[in-house]
Amino acid sequence: MKKKLIIVESPSKSKTIASYVGNDTIVLSSKGHIRDLATSGQDGLGLDIQNHFQPKYVTIPGKKQIIKELQKYSKDRDVLIATDPDREGEAIGWHLAEVLGLSPEAPNRIVFREITKKAILEALEHPRTIDQHLVYSQEARRILDRIIGFKLSKLLQSKIKSKSAGRVQSVALKLIVDLEKEIDAFIPETYYEIEASFSHFKANYVIKAQQRLKKEEADHIVLASTSPFNVDEILKRESRRSAKPAFITSTLQQDAISHLNMSASRTMMVAQQLYEGKEIHGELVGLITYMRTDSTRLAQPFIEEANQYIEKTYGKKYLGKYTVSTKENAQDAHEGIRPTSLERTPELMEKYLAKDELKLYKRIYERAVASLMAPAIFDMTKVTLSSHGHIYQAEGMIEKFDGHLKVYREQKTKDKILPHLEQGQKLEAKEVISIEKVTTPPTRYSEATLIKELESLEIGRPSTYAQIIQTLKSRDYVEITEKRFKPTPQGKLTSEQLNLFFDKIINVEYTSKMEHVLDEIADGKQKGSHLISRFYHSFIPMVETAEKEMKKVGPQATGEICPQCGKPLVIRKSKYGEFVACSGFPKCKYIKKD
Repeated sequence: MKKKLIIVESPSKSKTIASYVGNDTIVLSSKGHIRDLATSGQDGLGLDIQNHFQPKYVTIPGKKQIIKELQKYSKDRDVLIATDPDREGEAIGWHLAEVLGLSPEAPNRIVFREITKKAILEALEHPRTIDQHLVYSQEARRILDRIIGFKLSKLLQSKIKSKSAGRVQSVALKLIVDLEKEIDAFIPETYYEIEASFSHFKANYVIKAQQRLKKEEADHIVLASTSPFNVDEILKRESRRSAKPAFITSTLQQDAISHLNMSASRTMMVAQQLYEGKEIHGELVGLITYMRTDSTRLAQPFIEEANQYIEKTYGKKYLGKYTVSTKENAQDAHEGIRPTSLERTPELMEKYLAKDELKLYKRIYERAVASLMAPAIFDMTKVTLSSHGHIYQAEGMIEKFDGHLKVYREQKTKDKILPHLEQGQKLEAKEVISIEKVTTPPTRYSEATLIKELESLEIGRPSTYAQIIQTLKSRDYVEITEKRFKPTPQGKLTSEQLNLFFDKIINVEYTSKMEHVLDEIADGKQKGSHLISRFYHSFIPMVETAEKEMKKVGPQATGEICPQCGKPLVIRKSKYGEFVACSGFPKCKYIKKD
């Protein structure tokens, strides 16, 4: 029997898998991508535009030695490619197969969504061929990003000194800039609410939807609302609050940002460590399933394990009825993010994990368990009161059964208890007052709310959000003010120019539609070359127009004069930040000292 070579992307992943397989199997890592688009050819795009946009790939610098090593160990061995179970992983696998000369018809691809001994051995029993449709989808995405990135970045650098633009990055920037415009245009408005206080509870005056009371109206209602108040109606109902599903990539990032104070990029880094394997009881084991997923589905064996755990730990009444909600454009039959074993409780894992690892693992563990638990039940009461035709309401809520909240509670719920009242009862108000309020402007995006917005608009992939946010910050397009994104002057200028010349492609609808087309390519319903051709031939005329008509922006003048030559001083930028210097450079090399 021939020996085996298993290839993965990550050294830590290879170490974990190596501990599960026999001595006849070597596990090596490609350390990520091994090839990328060349920077040669027309406009440095790495594409043969005349030949259906055929991509030209070159070895990534520093990867030649890795390829040589893989080629050396692949001789006289059965090669199995075990890259990540998504489009990116499939593409890396295809490139590996290409450089190793593997047959496209050979079943040399294995897929698993958790790194445990059972999952790896099961995957080894079911190899398949590389899914070329997934590869085509990733390739189309990469080519689109290359065309837009290269063309727009070069244009913006030459015209307005902006560092880069990107297909999804620029739409994210547009969302931030457009929101800032709303904030700038916002005019605060004063309005009034009315509150009646009784023994042991308060009631609010009921206004029509979208109505705001002016001071004169509020004053009139307060004067007219005299005792006794009549209890017109008492409505009681039971409310059930179902558990949220297991985490997907975007909801994990949002939760970690909001509750653990971890950035999106930090969250993904820690999740990757938990997925790839930690040493537990002297054995390497992956603690969570694959963290780049759009699906909340949970595997049947885990559901059965969780049901036993819930019944044993909390009782039969805490068992829920499992339903799955998989997003329409979810990338494959991925699972939600969950622990690989419920026996590895956060309490038991504490001594094996770093602080952030434990915090994130605990959230993942509790959310997955809670998703399979019974709804929380609340007794809701709504009381309607009136005085001289003016209607007031009070609402009460009592938690009757905690259900899934026993395990995973995003925020504390506080009972709001109303006293026993009867219909027709007359009540004396202690006081009726008007409360002055002022409308507030829209709130700037935080990392969590920007991710939520991008996902809801179907812009890009959740697995790329952390990198998009990092790029916006590193390019000096946004600054962080009170943990929220505020566009810088350069960010505003960049977005405005893109909106002026590329509004047909740098917008929410177009970018969302593009994601759907990429999904269809992954499903074999469209050809990547057709998408790229259509895009290229509509995009290039826009670039040509912008090259002619976009105004060049010079350095901003400070209003000061150079003490050496008398020319205006301007703000210049370097990799270390902004500085003030003479506009007469290079003839005059004056730099103003702080």
